[in-house]
Amino acid sequence: MNARSLRAAAAALLAAKRAAVVVEVVGARGSVPRGVGTRMLVDADDVLGTIGGGHLELEAIATARAALARGSIETSERTFALGPSLGQCCGGVVSIAFAPLDADALARWPEAAPLFHLQLHGAGHVGRAIATLLATLDCDVDWYDERDDGFPATTALGSPWPPHIRTTSADTVEREVANAPAAAFYLVLTHEHALDLRIVEAVLRRGDFAYCGLIGSKTKRASFARRLAARGVADDAIARLTCPIGIEGVEGKSPSVIAAAVVAQLLVRAERESARDVAAGERDGARR
Repeated sequence: MNARSLRAAAAALLAAKRAAVVVEVVGARGSVPRGVGTRMLVDADDVLGTIGGGHLELEAIATARAALARGSIETSERTFALGPSLGQCCGGVVSIAFAPLDADALARWPEAAPLFHLQLHGAGHVGRAIATLLATLDCDVDWYDERDDGFPATTALGSPWPPHIRTTSADTVEREVANAPAAAFYLVLTHEHALDLRIVEAVLRRGDFAYCGLIGSKTKRASFARRLAARGVADDAIARLTCPIGIEGVEGKSPSVIAAAVVAQLLVRAERESARDVAAGERDGARR
């Protein structure tokens, strides 16, 4: 369960007046499973989310369940030395806060930002495989296809599409590029090369993209680069086009393998963008 889904689940439990404990990592030193701000929900029957698994999580669940059994959930904090006290090889120290799920706890729970905002163009076999993996991640996806019957009713695993995967059938999907937020990610893998070219051109001309990936070979990239240059697209924008897509070293051609390699590449790029934003924020703070 991703961070935004977990907070939504907390709001639903609170609205249903169901007693639960918010378990939150509030301190971390050394090697630890999850960072500060990670949360988990524990009620009498279920555990939603994770603070990293292992003995630490078992102890946290037991502490929360004991409070639920007493019928009085008080805010408290425990610190665990993962190696000496729990036998976990991480070896760090983690402080865990336990609090009742109430209006104050929800107000302190910040809305998580998505890992990235992606425009996914194309609902063929690879597009469907990619969307299935993205359904499990905390990202925003606008999925486009010109064909009215292009989108499957469920993920490849048979589960319903989550709300963060939004499908749109449109005759001129390249125009949707203008609707994406700044620093968006784009994946272009439609059923027509001519349509791929129009979408890629719109993205490159816009310029403020964080990632633009085009399915295809190095030969396709070279062909597109020539055609884009002939249309007046700037060389530096063309240089930022990723084609072929997917992390290096994964050579499989099945849709599921391509999807795994591509989603891994998106996550790597998202990490880089996040680190760049943090660094920029620190520089701005230093200048003030």
